[in-house]
Amino acid sequence: MGLEEKLPSGILLTTVELLAGYMRKASIWPATFGLACCAIEMMAVGTPDYDIARFGMERFSATPRQADLMIVAGRVSQKMAPIVRQVYDQMPGPKWVISMGVCASSGGMFNNYAIVQGVDHIVPVDIYLPGCPPRPEMLLNAIIKLHEQIESMPLGANKVAAARAAEEAALAAVPTHQMKGLLA
Repeated sequence: MGLEEKLPSGILLTTVELLAGYMRKASIWPATFGLACCAIEMMAVGTPDYDIARFGMERFSATPRQADLMIVAGRVSQKMAPIVRQVYDQMPGPKWVISMGVCASSGGMFNNYAIVQGVDHIVPVDIYLPGCPPRPEMLLNAIIKLHEQIESMPLGANKVAAARAAEEAALAAVPTHQMKGLLA
């Protein structure tokens, strides 16, 4: 009951889109971008206990030009915000962002002028990972969810325009901490 018996004449057909999505998700290289205590949990994912290598992500890139996933782990200060954006801009496309921890997602307990109230003000975020700090298992789950998004990404001539429109929509979205009046 092998795969060969289920295929007619040993031929397997698929679309280029599915094949490219599978290859993209299996070769993500994250950028090392730890800003606070969440970075310790992010580093723990690289240990043998959690084994991020099974996802093809064992190589954390020290340069943004070789990374396609930014894991923003921890609070982002106003002083650090332009650097976060610069690193994001230097990453080649397609690129993805995971906002790790409540401080990166919404400012956390730091509701003051020094901390950016959500990294989504600076870069478009694909996955929000809650917790203070989130456990390594939670980061692995966020990576699996991101893999599902990457696999279903369309290809084609309008890909660049669609990515640019998605980034503009994400940056123009109302931040979570300002939604109280809108939801009531």
